[in-house]
Amino acid sequence: MVERLTGKPLKCLRSDNGGKYTSHEFKSYCSDRGIRHEKTVPGTPQHNGVAERINRTIMEKVSCMLKMAKLPKPFWVKLFKPHAT
Repeated sequence: MVERLTGKPLKCLRSDNGGKYTSHEFKSYCSDRGIRHEKTVPGTPQHNGVAERINRTIMEKVSCMLKMAKLPKPFWVKLFKPHAT
């Protein structure tokens, strides 16, 4: 998606090393496409501020859509799990 929007190839991806992007398949995907994958320390969102702000914005929009659709609360639980501290 980034490449389509900018017309430039993705060179580097930064994630928090928390498990979502650590699979062998994802490593292969990045390697095959020449994407450098930088990992920060898990549980330190300040190291990945831009992505954290975007994720927060997305989740706020999802929350608004759920509320406008009057979706029952049980469906919300899967989207808004509290972070372990």
